[in-house]
Amino acid sequence: MPPVPRTDVPTVIVTSGEPAGIGPDLCLALAARDIPARLAIAVDPDLLAERAAELGLGVALETVTAGGPAPHRKGSLQVLPVRAAVPVTAGRLDPRNAPYVLEMLAAAADGCRDGRYRAMVTAPVQKSTINDAGVPFRGHTEWLAERLGVPRPVMLLVAGKLRVALATTHLPLRAVPDAITPEELLATLRVLSDGLRERFRLVRPRIAVLGLNPHAGESGHMGTEDRDVIAPAVAAALAAGIDAHGPIPADTAFTPRQLADTDAVLAMYHDQGLPVLKYAGFGNAVNVTLGLPIIRTSVDHGTALDLAGTGRADPGSLVAALDLALGCIAS
Repeated sequence: MPPVPRTDVPTVIVTSGEPAGIGPDLCLALAARDIPARLAIAVDPDLLAERAAELGLGVALETVTAGGPAPHRKGSLQVLPVRAAVPVTAGRLDPRNAPYVLEMLAAAADGCRDGRYRAMVTAPVQKSTINDAGVPFRGHTEWLAERLGVPRPVMLLVAGKLRVALATTHLPLRAVPDAITPEELLATLRVLSDGLRERFRLVRPRIAVLGLNPHAGESGHMGTEDRDVIAPAVAAALAAGIDAHGPIPADTAFTPRQLADTDAVLAMYHDQGLPVLKYAGFGNAVNVTLGLPIIRTSVDHGTALDLAGTGRADPGSLVAALDLALGCIAS
């Protein structure tokens, strides 16, 4: 694959995600606006042309090597061609296209690592379909970390000024306590603090660390993890120069008073922090992977199979993810 020339106009690669979902629709929506970057849409060009026809959109599709380094202008999209294994019907999953989805991710991740692209923005994938194809897949975050040789990625979701990171990601709830240790939490806090400085230009980010149990364990009467695991990790983080405090009861951590002195919240598990974040900004929130050697942002929602090909998919989160990626490039 020929390299994309590096210029003062950054090139961002956008992966179109699950082909039967709304990912292709969202990518087509990017053709409706000017963007101060060059875009490369990783997708099967025939699929994208068919979806554009379904939606009644007149979008000119060009290969990513055409047109030079000029910024994206509305009315057209530059495509990095990746071929689907079998024809795609909107809303109808087919595990035979799982390798196609992973090939797009590999092209984007490798291209960012090698300097062809300055950032990677991902549309949603269908985890179950990739697993049904026989490929163990927990999510973008874990897959990218393995691909790029990173031991500890951190998932951070952003909705305006609200930032919520996760100590554990896609784990069954019963597995969460065993996955949380003082060493693991301290390592996560390091990645989170460094990422907030590097990506968001926060000089000394203030991190609120949630407790695991109700009332942060109530001094050990509702579980000992907060006292014996989380509190020592926070103390070690403070000793290492990380501005962390906690454990804080999760039921009061998201009040305006608490958030006024907080740059990010570290939740212990997926559904402890993300329901609040998505309530605050669903459809315009962004998923950021910290700890990678590349910039990666993503939408905050799933594949929405029932909306694929209908024209009712909201591109707000993809646009926000692209904007945040460009902001990270500028930093």
